[in-house]
Amino acid sequence: MNFHDHLRREQVTGITRRFFLKQSTACLGGMALGLLSGSAKASEAAIRPKAKRVIYIHLAGAPSHLDLYDYKPELAKLDGQLCPDSFLKGKRFAFIKGVPKMLGPQYPFAQYGQGGAWLGEPLVNLRTVADDICFVKSFYTDQFNHAPAQLMLQTGSQIKGRPCFGSWVSYGLGSENADLPSFMVLTSGGRNPDAGKTVWGSGFLPSIHQGVQCQGHGEPILFAGNPEGVSRDERRATLDAINDLNRRTEKEFGDPETLTRISQYELAFRMQMSVPEATDVESEPAHIHEMYGTERGKNSFANNCLLARRLCERGVRFVQLYDWGWDAHGDNESNSLHGGTLRKTKVMDKAVTALLKDLKQRGLLDDTLVVCGAEFGRTPMKENRGGTDNAFAGRDHSPGGFTIWMAGGGSKGGYSHGATDEFGYQAAVDKVHVHDLNATLLHLLGFDHEKLTWFFQGRNYRLTDVHGKVVQALVA
Repeated sequence: MNFHDHLRREQVTGITRRFFLKQSTACLGGMALGLLSGSAKASEAAIRPKAKRVIYIHLAGAPSHLDLYDYKPELAKLDGQLCPDSFLKGKRFAFIKGVPKMLGPQYPFAQYGQGGAWLGEPLVNLRTVADDICFVKSFYTDQFNHAPAQLMLQTGSQIKGRPCFGSWVSYGLGSENADLPSFMVLTSGGRNPDAGKTVWGSGFLPSIHQGVQCQGHGEPILFAGNPEGVSRDERRATLDAINDLNRRTEKEFGDPETLTRISQYELAFRMQMSVPEATDVESEPAHIHEMYGTERGKNSFANNCLLARRLCERGVRFVQLYDWGWDAHGDNESNSLHGGTLRKTKVMDKAVTALLKDLKQRGLLDDTLVVCGAEFGRTPMKENRGGTDNAFAGRDHSPGGFTIWMAGGGSKGGYSHGATDEFGYQAAVDKVHVHDLNATLLHLLGFDHEKLTWFFQGRNYRLTDVHGKVVQALVA
């Protein structure tokens, strides 16, 4: 090697990432092991937790709070009249054009439970557990289209790339069962949410904390089983060889994701035995299937509610349910308040009520936090897509004020918090932003939302970004 080549080598080895990682394996590898085991000490919460696990139900597409949860008699008086200019000035809509007509509540309301919760007529079952539920009626977000609003609710940002709520909980609490993921995802409705699988992604957190999609019919977790003709012993031998290569790679380059890969391979191997039993909803007695309204042999929302209970019983920390198809624009029958939305409401009402009652009778509701909501609410105006009234009753997207609710896990049952204005358009009393809700949910799990962080791109990130406050009124 001549003197020029020697200088060139010195320059390259001084600046390349690979050389840095190779020379720093002991330090980075030790850091990575610390992060992956014990969730980077994040589980050392200073706040006494009230909840140990979460079932988060996201009704993707967003049902109308004005027809289910938020009774507005003043809105009924304006039904069919042209919308006031003040409702339109400075507002952005997904589809409303020109001056739409007001649309009153589509169903009668009544009060239920000792807390006097107002509920629409379609919620015939949920009214029986009203005193277990904490309704947040002054909830609002910053986004008015599905994908960014779903990302905002689940990750605290409308931009892709941030860890979702379930990933933060997995990072903070880890799993109670080493043979199952700490974060599992169940979908129904025939499609994923508009934001796609990013709403259960781990972002910049280690990928071991991303949601694992599961189904209650067919192969529980796709591609986790052995190929035909491969025995479990052969799979074990193959996995040992792959892990050995990965350990050598980690030792040489110190990439923390290599350790994550090893952990995920091992978890997948254990799940081949644990998941089939955990997801076997068919083994439940007939009265439980009747209670939930399950559809045997299908992947349905009701089946997923029952499956969520089984997963929580077996130590899964965070179970996320996404049910697609709740959009209610009124541009066709299946997308209208009296058509598809009403049919989905009947299924949801029965299954979610059964879930709450089932958790309660098993002694799980006290430390299981159940959340049910959507990415935004609906307008008090009837949608007039293209400036012409839609053929069916429907409402456009409305982020300014709507309802989300929670039950169990230390939340205050039989309580309705805050209020929208007299027309259900904007949050007006005791407003709760997405960041405030997430801060409160983390508080119930035992975390200070300002301290559950991950260092990325030069600063500490958190679920609530640089915002959010705990709403103590929602805590029992």
